[in-house]
Amino acid sequence: MTDDAAIQARIDSTRPHTARIWNYWTGGKDHYPVDQAAGDQIRALHPGIGEYALADRRFLGRAVRHLAAEAGVRQFLDVGTGLPSADNTHEVAQRIRPDARIVYVDNDPLVLVHARALLTGTPEGRTDYLDADLREPEAILEQAARTLDLSEPVALMLLGVVIFVEDDEESYGVVRRLMAGLPSGSHLVLSHTITSPRMPEVDEAVAFWNENGTPRLTQRTPDQVARYFDGLELLDPGVVSCNRWRPDEEDLGAPAEVAMYGGVGRKG
Repeated sequence: MTDDAAIQARIDSTRPHTARIWNYWTGGKDHYPVDQAAGDQIRALHPGIGEYALADRRFLGRAVRHLAAEAGVRQFLDVGTGLPSADNTHEVAQRIRPDARIVYVDNDPLVLVHARALLTGTPEGRTDYLDADLREPEAILEQAARTLDLSEPVALMLLGVVIFVEDDEESYGVVRRLMAGLPSGSHLVLSHTITSPRMPEVDEAVAFWNENGTPRLTQRTPDQVARYFDGLELLDPGVVSCNRWRPDEEDLGAPAEVAMYGGVGRKG
């Protein structure tokens, strides 16, 4: 069996999947009817949940623009990238720095199929993708070093992915181990679905998902999300609702508070 055939064989179109539902909510076309049905059911439980996907995507764009334009970062390691859509990490970074290097990491077969076709960058820069699991940080770093210079600053992008590591200490440990392999001047960009007494409908939607979809999601409180940045210099305004992290004009009219929190931290 060829590599492409092996990847295709891993795709399960009979159960809804988070990456494909996210794609549906953000207006993409890379999903199946089962994903659309689940996405509609979740949105019925919590009508505003599609806003979280959009808020997370806009947060990614603002964070990458800041790092490329203001912090001088030329290398990005995007783990759990999800299905390609508009303004992927490499597109945002290479518009500012055409020589930027980006490595995408995912172990979802549908993501890998689309990555081959869509995640291409500028001639001056480099764009690569790895079939690897977040729970194996040393393997990720070893493979990423074929494209990235790990003696120079790297932005580690963990957008909505550590929610899939249920055990708290394992989840924090994975992030620490990834950051430990990156030099001073590197940054962590992380977002996470939260649980809050102010948003009980989010808990209900996540509970529905965990009964019907794959993989399971783990919510954490804002304080628990902030723990991922322990030992890093947290950039203003800290760990906040993604729509409140340095919003710009395109964020006017978006809800100020969504249950997707994010932040950016610098390694000293």
